[in-house]
Parts: sequence; C-alpha cells; structure tokens
Amino acid sequence: MPREPDPEWVTEKRRAIGARVRAEREYANVTQERLEELAGVKRLTIQNIESGATDARVSWLLRISRALGIPASSLLAE
Repeated sequence: MPREPDPEWVTEKRRAIGARVRAEREYANVTQERLEELAGVKRLTIQNIESGATDARVSWLLRISRALGIPASSLLAE
C-alpha cells in the first residue's frame, strides 16, 4: 500500500534542513565529495538531503555534523 505524500509543512522543513546542511558545508569550504569521505555518507545522499529530495536519517545528520565540526542541533534549528 503506497504511503500518503508528506504534508507541505514537512516538505518545507526538509528543504530548510537541506539548506542548512549546504550552508554549513560551503562555510567549511568542503565539497560534497570531501564530505562523503569525512562523514561516510554517499555524495548522492548528501545531494538529495541538500535539495530536500529525501528525508535525512538522524545517523546521516550526526555524521555530517561531526564531519563539519558543528552540533547536530544546528542543522535542525528553526
């Protein structure tokens, strides 16, 4: 049985998290390829998170935040 699409507010929050991931990565002057190496998260997954195309797993956000040297909470802040 297919699941229902996410409500618009969830999609907006997912895009906002992705935008924060991208902003923090760019601020750290790290490419997606380098972040893949540092965080152990596939580049395509990072790309999908940053574009808001996929839900980011907590484990991915934890790995990304550690690789960028920032608290994970900064990626989820509203």
